[in-house]
Amino acid sequence: MDKRAVLEKWRQTAFLEKNTGTARGWLVDVMICIERLEKETFSLTDIYQCEGRLEQLYPENQHVRAKIRQQLQVLRDNGYLVFLGNGEYRKNAQPIDRTMS
Repeated sequence: MDKRAVLEKWRQTAFLEKNTGTARGWLVDVMICIERLEKETFSLTDIYQCEGRLEQLYPENQHVRAKIRQQLQVLRDNGYLVFLGNGEYRKNAQPIDRTMS
């Protein structure tokens, strides 16, 4: 893989460094769910298909759907996703580089 492509992929997820433990785990697990959809644009309904898997990973959490929505907001705020409205999201090809601002 081209060095620039590798660096760009790393930069897209650099915001994960500031999260630790369970917080990072949730973000990474929701990102995995997004990647498994194999779509650039997806709906909240699509991502809810991972609810069962996330319930198994985090059995103490009784509000998995709310946690999924929260993680989508974090991913949006960090430029990983774009919220399109009406429960629709798009993966962002050019995430915001918060380390440079």
